[in-house]
Amino acid sequence: MNVDELERVVEPDWPSEVHAVLRRADVTHVSYVPDAGHTALINLCTADDDIVTNVLTTEEEGIAIATGAWLGGKRSAILMQSSGVGNCINMLSLPVIARVPLLMLVTMRGEWAEFNPWQNPMGRATQASLQAIGVTVLRAETARDLVETVEQATTMAYDGDQQMAVLIGQRLLGRKQW
Repeated sequence: MNVDELERVVEPDWPSEVHAVLRRADVTHVSYVPDAGHTALINLCTADDDIVTNVLTTEEEGIAIATGAWLGGKRSAILMQSSGVGNCINMLSLPVIARVPLLMLVTMRGEWAEFNPWQNPMGRATQASLQAIGVTVLRAETARDLVETVEQATTMAYDGDQQMAVLIGQRLLGRKQW
């Protein structure tokens, strides 16, 4: 097996690498609703003394917190599941209209091997809903793509004053087990 073939087989430890991307981008605040797909990244952020984390009761609170953090000179990220995007649509007008940088990492549901039919409608509507309100959407299906995509999204958000959502494909996360 040559080096190129080996690189395709060995997937990076995406939670650790995404955490490193956030640190390099000077993200010092992370809000989240607990989610199995984000557990490892949440744990890394919570253990990091340079990142303030807070648990949200609903995802749209994260939009207001990220906006306030930016106004206070801090960079923030929000971790959520695709089902939570529907809760954010009205609140997303705040950073879109005010041109406040926003970074959301969204684990997808309603796709690969979904067992819960309640997840399917919002899973189908997530990307279109975000784009309709004015958020730029990037998507990753592999761990390697995810790390590179988050790097690009942080640049676009914080250097370009854009509102970014990175959708993390459900196949990358694997089938949920209950």
